[in-house]
Amino acid sequence: MSVVVDRYGLGPLQTNCYVARASRDATEAAVIDPGGDAAELRLELARTGAGCVAILITHGHFDHLGGVADLAEGTGAPVYMPAGERELLERYTDFAPFGAPGRAYTPDHLLEGGETIEVAGIDFECVAIPGHSPAHVAFHADGCLFSGDLLFAGSVGRVDLPGADWETLLASVRTLTERYPPDTVVYPGHGPATTLGDELRQNPFLAELRA
Repeated sequence: MSVVVDRYGLGPLQTNCYVARASRDATEAAVIDPGGDAAELRLELARTGAGCVAILITHGHFDHLGGVADLAEGTGAPVYMPAGERELLERYTDFAPFGAPGRAYTPDHLLEGGETIEVAGIDFECVAIPGHSPAHVAFHADGCLFSGDLLFAGSVGRVDLPGADWETLLASVRTLTERYPPDTVVYPGHGPATTLGDELRQNPFLAELRA
């Protein structure tokens, strides 16, 4: 199996939203981190002939949640998100900046890390990667790693936010580099795709892991 991944920049921060399908002609898709513009995203899904059958959330920051309620209600797709950050979705308007698109929603499945999620013909491994946020998770399937805001091309997630911690973030990156091969493609929450190997070799924030 070779997972097909399409990227869309959604919401006020143009956060990366990913649509993952088991093949190019698959009629079911998993959507990762729909940060806004759910109506536009559904039009794109219709254009490709795929229906959203699951919504996977890496963490609870508002720019990754803005389209969740509309997409879930419009498609009936269940929402999977970290248990420790559910309140950020369930009380969305209490935490999101004023004027940010989105509504509160109750997730259907709560994650701790260690689960396997079988949706859209794809088996996603859920991996706990705290650091940028306390209950952050990543999703891995067939050499593709959806890393949320832990790791970017040439950078890492912020650690000046509530619940963030630099040493914890670094340990989570180490966990990923030890668990998955260097050619694993990283699909981050912002910016272009990269690989674990490239980041371990070149990312200036990961110098401690190269020592």
